[in-house]
Amino acid sequence: MQPLNKMKNIGLLLLLSLLLTTCKKVPITGRKQVTLLKESELVGMSDKEYRKFLSENKVLKGTADAARVERIGKSIAASVEVFLRKNKMEDRLKDLAWEFNLVDDPTVNAWCMPGGKVVFYTGILPICADDDGLAVVMGHEIAHAVAQHGNERMSQGMMAQLGGVVLSAAASSQPEATQNLFMQAYGAGATLGVLLPFSRKHESEADRLGLVFMTMAGFNPDNAPSFWERMSAQSGGGQPPVFVSSHPGHQTRVNDLKNYIPVARRLAAEYTQP
Repeated sequence: MQPLNKMKNIGLLLLLSLLLTTCKKVPITGRKQVTLLKESELVGMSDKEYRKFLSENKVLKGTADAARVERIGKSIAASVEVFLRKNKMEDRLKDLAWEFNLVDDPTVNAWCMPGGKVVFYTGILPICADDDGLAVVMGHEIAHAVAQHGNERMSQGMMAQLGGVVLSAAASSQPEATQNLFMQAYGAGATLGVLLPFSRKHESEADRLGLVFMTMAGFNPDNAPSFWERMSAQSGGGQPPVFVSSHPGHQTRVNDLKNYIPVARRLAAEYTQP
């Protein structure tokens, strides 16, 4: 029994040490998070799966809607880069290589993978209604990449699956474990962006960061709650759209956004000052 207890204690110490050395703070909210995996690894996997997804789906190019998705995405991404540089968070910037694509698919959905690989489905555009509505969704998705929610979610999965003694080794020398977690988190092919949705905590955090980023880019945050009201009407009764399947309740979200608008305006003004 004694050797077993000793091993258990060593495992706990290793886990504690790893958690302490991999703890970061999310931009803007300041929430502490654990990211055990190298973001560059996830970006490499994301790029591979993103290319595969684009090759298997109808990507729209040269249309007004495709141009609008790209324009708004680049505008918000530029504001994010300003924010990260001003706040000495270039470590998050180095792994971002933005890309914005529109896929011809009636599904009400949009997603962003590590590294800033964004896809919008044509099915969500009518609910966006205008540039501000599209910016609400774009800011939210970009926020997931900036906050490294994917890394955090996969790290939680790794901790749950592997545990103390082998956790450090798995994070550093077992790329197949990382690959398996990545595929569980993001899926592949037609299901990309659907599996293992973010937690409600992550979704609420992405709402707040996204509201600041869209405001910095010159979009009107007052129109964010109305987007979610339209989404609520869309999902009333029956199966909710993929985009909201794990999200906070619509009215909770609307109320939270309304309360956060003054904060977003203040922060955006602060971050855009020369």
